[in-house]
Amino acid sequence: MDLQQMRYVVAVAETNSFTRAAERCLVVQSALSHQVAKLERELGARLFERTSRRVRLTPAGAAFLPSARQCLDAAERAVAEVAAAVGEVRGRLAVGLIPSVAAVDVPGALREFHERYPAVRISLRVGASEELMEQVREGAIDVAFLGLPTTARPHGVEARALGRDQLVAVVAPEHPLAGGPAVDLRRLASEVFVDLPAGTAGRDQSDQAFEAASLARDVAFEVTNADYLARLVSEGLGIALLPSAYVPQLSGVTTIEVTDAPARVEYVAWSRDGRTPAATAYLELLEVPDVGEAGAEG
Repeated sequence: MDLQQMRYVVAVAETNSFTRAAERCLVVQSALSHQVAKLERELGARLFERTSRRVRLTPAGAAFLPSARQCLDAAERAVAEVAAAVGEVRGRLAVGLIPSVAAVDVPGALREFHERYPAVRISLRVGASEELMEQVREGAIDVAFLGLPTTARPHGVEARALGRDQLVAVVAPEHPLAGGPAVDLRRLASEVFVDLPAGTAGRDQSDQAFEAASLARDVAFEVTNADYLARLVSEGLGIALLPSAYVPQLSGVTTIEVTDAPARVEYVAWSRDGRTPAATAYLELLEVPDVGEAGAEG
């Protein structure tokens, strides 16, 4: 078997289509199908179930896929390491971030990185902190920007704290609290809330603060995106607690200081198994210390 055959298998698995896989790989479908069939004969097992309506992995295909991806990643990294040895940074840089990241201007940093290292392919993924940590551990993401309650730490990854921020109340401009003095959690507990899904790091920081104050609150709306959360608030469907450094980006809402507000810490994280040349260059651009200096999180 060869790497090209593995690329074809991964493409078919990700698109569930030989036609779309061929388009992605810039090859005619007959050639791709021939190479996949040749690999199946070599392995002595069918990797895909093919019908007129769909294509899906067989159990043998599902077992083959993770190792195929690892081989492709290793080959790509080997090329990048050789390029780095002769002074060129290339390969890929996969960055993950929470929607409300504020400690770093991620788009600005990526623009500067791309100008310095145009040969690097950049991808950006947005998600929850716990999802991003898992993707860093799996090697799907090189660098991630996280936001965690002060009671939590990144685990299974290398990380460095970038900053700490207090949360503020966010309300619609016509809300009775808008334009008023600072409030406390007890006053806010009587309001209806819009928040992130239960169990996420972004939600935990608020839940823990209310629990510590022996207060209950009504979270009537759960959304996965902080920008959309603010849109619901602007429509008067509820109030929210968001990091103070993030809310200036929002429109259609008013902020109020919370005297006993919860806080969060933003981190940058990367794999314990080492960094690609592109990831190292990106972290250096952000002035993050070497792995040995930053230390590992539990």
